[in-house]
Amino acid sequence: MWLLFGISAIVMAIMNIVWTMRGRDAKWLRFASLSLTALTLCAFYNQGAAWVISKDWSALEDVVPSMSKALWIMTVASISINSISLFKKNEK
Repeated sequence: MWLLFGISAIVMAIMNIVWTMRGRDAKWLRFASLSLTALTLCAFYNQGAAWVISKDWSALEDVVPSMSKALWIMTVASISINSISLFKKNEK
């Protein structure tokens, strides 16, 4: 589930940038992208908790260390990308 949320967040962030460059209001795309980013983090945490409950230590050892770094990087990237549209001057 977290992979689906993550991919959706990336798509919304790209649409946010495209709409902003075309001069359209992208506040809902920005909201959707940041919301999906938050849901990605929650879903990944939920998956990790499920592995702990089922005592699947190999999954935790394999996935969590590398994905925790990737999730930090992608979350910072999502915030940065979605903030681009906040700094574009309105030309009305």
